[in-house]
Amino acid sequence: MKAPAARRESDTGTAVAVAEPAPTREQLWKRYARARAGSDVEEQLVEQYLPLVKTVVGRLAMTLPSHVDIEDLYSAGLVGLLNAMRNFDQRNGTSFETYARLRIRGSVFDELRKMDWVPRSIHDKARKIQAAMGELEQAKGRAPTESEMASALNLSLADYQQWMKDVRPATFICLDAAASSESDDGPAQYESVADPAYVDPVEQTSRREMTRLIADRLEELPEMQRKVLALYYFEDMRLREIAEAFGLTESRICQIHSQAILSIKSYLRRYDVVHSD
Repeated sequence: MKAPAARRESDTGTAVAVAEPAPTREQLWKRYARARAGSDVEEQLVEQYLPLVKTVVGRLAMTLPSHVDIEDLYSAGLVGLLNAMRNFDQRNGTSFETYARLRIRGSVFDELRKMDWVPRSIHDKARKIQAAMGELEQAKGRAPTESEMASALNLSLADYQQWMKDVRPATFICLDAAASSESDDGPAQYESVADPAYVDPVEQTSRREMTRLIADRLEELPEMQRKVLALYYFEDMRLREIAEAFGLTESRICQIHSQAILSIKSYLRRYDVVHSD
């Protein structure tokens, strides 16, 4: 939306239009507090945060097969952005970008669940991998190596690494939606925080416990897995960039990522804080 034009007189006395500076985000938020859903102010705010939707969807799209309609995901992400704007409470101390990312990602995951885009065979492989991980971890008291995993699944190392490549789509969704059920009739994870003003003590305790468990698990993972997770989730590096940094192929980085995520999920399931796929 274009900024409204002001008018002033030129040196010759002729009125000329002068574009007013575009309002800042802070100014828009102040106006939005007094505006209604669907207003011009809301439209301006949406335009301000569209790059955030593109960033979130773009990163997720890298993990998806070509048959997934990315435009549908952008539409879902836009719905998540609107919900974030209409429910955001600036008094809770959380930045809007952080809150919006949660709502955008949740909305996209909800759309992906509706698409049922991950084949059942992929979920079956992921479950077998996680079950084998759980058994080996209990027996050895540590995260198993790839060779140990391959042996437990009666696979060659090359075949096991191919399995890890195959389950890659499911593992990217697993970490971001770790606390949500995969059942279609259950609420999406982002819906559980629809009212930011309300704090559920049980949910708050559960989230703190999950955070602690994930932190504990990260400490136990092999160094390479920790580095890949840190660079991907906290430094916002693409898998290709991570691969270049370590001098490895992108496919190998994907395998390391999948191994780490399934290890975390297997660990969480032992404490009954994550549902089965």
